[in-house]
Amino acid sequence: MNRRLTALIGIAALVALAGCTGFAGTATPTDGGDDAQLERSIEVTASGEATSAPDRATLRVAVTATGDDAAAVRDELATGEGELRTALTDWGLEEDAIRTERYDVRESYETRDDPNRTRYEGIHQYAIELDDVDAVGEVIDVAIDAGADEVQRIEFGLSQETEREVREEAIAQAMSNADDDAAALANASGLEVSGVYEVSTAQSGSQPYVRESYDAAAGGDAGASTAVETGDVSVRVSVNVVYEAVPA
Repeated sequence: MNRRLTALIGIAALVALAGCTGFAGTATPTDGGDDAQLERSIEVTASGEATSAPDRATLRVAVTATGDDAAAVRDELATGEGELRTALTDWGLEEDAIRTERYDVRESYETRDDPNRTRYEGIHQYAIELDDVDAVGEVIDVAIDAGADEVQRIEFGLSQETEREVREEAIAQAMSNADDDAAALANASGLEVSGVYEVSTAQSGSQPYVRESYDAAAGGDAGASTAVETGDVSVRVSVNVVYEAVPA
């Protein structure tokens, strides 16, 4: 099997094995011996990017409490948790889609140095996972109506299957850019690209779309829903490619 065909098979395997998280891989010729050594080569690093509409969302909401007694603050947070979870599961979320990200009860900084006044603050922060990005505004309304005091962050991302597909598009774009760069380098050096000898991923990752603010339903009208703007999620991949070269 010649080196070009072997390298192309390696590239196909690299794409097929791409997962939803960042990955690194290398495709090299399988034939050994002295003939595997390159007399002339061109090495290129290039990147590619692809985007997709999000199909997953993560909301971060919090229940807060204050009081003169730490136990009272704890109990208030516990009550808030029960009401919030009940409302969200009644809406249709599974229990494992609601997880605790932060829990904290401490004395307030405002009263810490005042021996005559003590005040405690508590916060219970939750991450809520959604597969339906169109339901984000409705879930925010449900959480607030159930006692959530803060909506801190809304992050739109991709499911594993979608991210894998988008990453493959980014890899194809990166390889196309590498081919163009290699051809330009070869032309400027009196060489000609004769095949791919080795290819590997340098970096890869996805960039979620994040909203730090939202427009609450106006006036508390029945049927009104919080409006949340969404945006595309990008996946970027860098590749290192070593090309075989011969005199032009």
